[in-house]
Amino acid sequence: MDTNTLLIAGLAFVVIACIGFLLVGGDKNEAASKRAKQIAASTRSQGKANDPMAARRRQTQDLLKNLREGEAEKKKSLVPKDIGARLEQAGMTISPSMFWIFSALTGMGLAAFGFIMAPSSVTSTFLGESARILIAAGFGIAGFLGLPRWILGMMTKVRHQKITNQFADALDIIVRGVKSGLPLNECLRIIAVESPEPLRSEFKQITDGISMGQSIPQALQKFYYRVPLQEVNFFNIVLGIQATTGGNLSEALGNLSTVIRSRKMLREKIKALSSEAKASAMIIGALPIAVMVLVYITTPDYMMELFLKPTGHLILLIGGLLMGLGIFIMRRMINFDF
Repeated sequence: MDTNTLLIAGLAFVVIACIGFLLVGGDKNEAASKRAKQIAASTRSQGKANDPMAARRRQTQDLLKNLREGEAEKKKSLVPKDIGARLEQAGMTISPSMFWIFSALTGMGLAAFGFIMAPSSVTSTFLGESARILIAAGFGIAGFLGLPRWILGMMTKVRHQKITNQFADALDIIVRGVKSGLPLNECLRIIAVESPEPLRSEFKQITDGISMGQSIPQALQKFYYRVPLQEVNFFNIVLGIQATTGGNLSEALGNLSTVIRSRKMLREKIKALSSEAKASAMIIGALPIAVMVLVYITTPDYMMELFLKPTGHLILLIGGLLMGLGIFIMRRMINFDF
């Protein structure tokens, strides 16, 4: 056996021994490292368990997690499933039966208006006398289902906007009352007496519910169902966390008031920045109608071809559909969710 063979065999033995040592030592080192990490983790957990601030922080995190998990289901439950809930959100005191009676009267009135005002030229050339009935039916359906619900939605939107504008001032009243030593119930009563409508009536219902035996979280939860706004939800969350974990209520509500005012300023800024796009969309949407009216005033015979001939009816139908699609697309482009 020559020297080269012995040298190669010795080097191979050394390499194999080093690899085995590294594998065995690596496992021991890894086990020791895991053991050290477990000891450090147990030490930290024991320290956190003995630390009241850490326990309170962990309790707050668990509460926020539960609130986030239930937020999706809560939003689904806030969608009004009947007309009574929509009337309550709009602040109207009429019963659902009265609303349906009003809707029926509106539908019959618009149907009669459409039947009477249907042009005789259209009814004589397009589907005959049945065209007048179809026009009246369209007006009646719009008056029974469309117009009253649209008015109700507008009233709800205006009322929610007023409550949003007044809510930060109501929080400031609660903050000043708590700092001066008044209990939370008394601060809510002050808002129910001193605040303007519609916030006053909502807080009046809250104080009446508390007087009848409801807890403050229950009364505020019903307030959120009547007024499904993010500001009201924030208010409920702050009071829920404060009631569960404790803390400075005046400081928490003061920070919430600042957040609500910042949201209002951001909302107004978005409206200002999008006002140009909204004005352009309104001009573009009104331009075809304005051109049609001007052409009818200057040359009525040229425009009446669209209303007297079947080809003109088809052109009007296609133009109306395209115009409605364009208005829908522009509205989606300029309607910001904030």
